[in-house]
Amino acid sequence: MNAWPAFIGLGANLDDPAGQIERALGAIASLPLTTLVKRSALYLSRPMGPADQPDYINAVAKVDTGLPAAELLTELLAIERRQGRQRCADQRNGPRTLDLDLLLYADLVSHEPALTLPHPGAHERDFVLVPLAEIAPRLVIPGRGRVSELLAGCIDHGLCRYDPPATVATAAALAG
Repeated sequence: MNAWPAFIGLGANLDDPAGQIERALGAIASLPLTTLVKRSALYLSRPMGPADQPDYINAVAKVDTGLPAAELLTELLAIERRQGRQRCADQRNGPRTLDLDLLLYADLVSHEPALTLPHPGAHERDFVLVPLAEIAPRLVIPGRGRVSELLAGCIDHGLCRYDPPATVATAAALAG
């Protein structure tokens, strides 16, 4: 099987966002002809759209896949729907249970209406670049440059590493 590297951005701010991201990573790892190679830590960021919504949890995953780019995107959209995502044309950048973006697929550049690669805006968003730099600091975004160098000019969304709150069981285990 020929496998190509692809990078997927994950974001959520409704219905247990950290859990939504973890479930999505499991679903991505289960896709046909696809191996989850690496995933970033979780990051907390302010919303890019309307301010009257909860903060986002974000991450980036690297996969090796034998699926063509368009088919991988179709699978990602299906995962979103299974996890309760309802796309509304009038609610761009609004709150969501899950957002899966195909950021990069090998070195493919595409300007098709259904598939734009690299993902527009990925090169200037901290909630994409910081997790990308964590798992692939030497990665080059075609037409934009090396991830590590793009970080200097990215938009600040108040990004910080997210450590899920300890549960009572976890706290008890740590104390004992």
